[in-house]
Amino acid sequence: MELIAKARAGDGEAFRAAVAPYRRELQRHCYRMLGSLQDAEDALQDTLLAAWQGLAGFEERASLRTWLFRIATHRCLNALRTMSRRPAKAWDVPGVLPPEPTRLGEVAWLEPCPDGMLDGLTDSQPGPQARVEQTQSISLAFITALQRLPPRQLASLILCEVLGFQASEAAQMLGSTVDAVNSALKRSRASLAGVGREPPPPRDSPAEAEVAARFAQAYEAADLDALVALLTDDVFVSMPPMPLEYEGLAAATGFFAAIFGAGRRFHLLPTRANGQPAFGAYIAAPDGTRLGAGLFVLTLAGDRICALTRFEASLLPWFGLPPSIQAPQ
Repeated sequence: MELIAKARAGDGEAFRAAVAPYRRELQRHCYRMLGSLQDAEDALQDTLLAAWQGLAGFEERASLRTWLFRIATHRCLNALRTMSRRPAKAWDVPGVLPPEPTRLGEVAWLEPCPDGMLDGLTDSQPGPQARVEQTQSISLAFITALQRLPPRQLASLILCEVLGFQASEAAQMLGSTVDAVNSALKRSRASLAGVGREPPPPRDSPAEAEVAARFAQAYEAADLDALVALLTDDVFVSMPPMPLEYEGLAAATGFFAAIFGAGRRFHLLPTRANGQPAFGAYIAAPDGTRLGAGLFVLTLAGDRICALTRFEASLLPWFGLPPSIQAPQ
């Protein structure tokens, strides 16, 4: 632990070198905990600052990785209390009157993450407790389901079933007991039992590309019938931070009919989010440009779309997409 000794002596470069191997997986951990990339980055910076300031208290009885995850988990639990007080956003799409939603969502401040964040996806040596596949652990459906859990259940599940810490380790990290962690795991597993469904096509496969291309063609043409033909019977449409949610084929059809019926026409640029096909959506402006209108993330089940999540246009730069584009001549 030569780097730690140097860091304790005030060497900032040594500290940065010591924590560098864990930085990416700490960021993913914060994202799973918070469901928001911006909040995850804030929590990561708070974690690293607290670790630097508290380095004298690191007694090396646990690994540096475990110590850092303990700090990050508590920073995220604190952030969750603040996030719970944020109001949802009102419907703000001009010229479109949405149909009555199936329900109002509980997870208003969800954000997607660019696939670049998934580089080197495998977390460092997940332990024997890990049950959740690494690719599944960053999928939008899983991240959304996590945000519906109470904070302690959320932390216990991520620490044990994604990162593979033993229940005894998680209990120490949370300042809890093994019985409490095991109880939280049991409840969280029951809450997430319905997340699984028919698997999507392999990432970057011809089958995945075909579904994404058919979606883009249907959406750009405002072809409601072609779009509906791509959707599963239990398709789920959401648009955080607006809480409106549409579940089932009839509800989703009504929603897209309202969008297309208002005369809104889109151009889509492909990207990826959370390991899934995604598109930046652009709508024509009076001056001939096309302004960013949102980011669509598709969740696939087999050869159809089981969920479509629309996010704010302000997120487009995170995915390497411009805020506006020129219309073709």
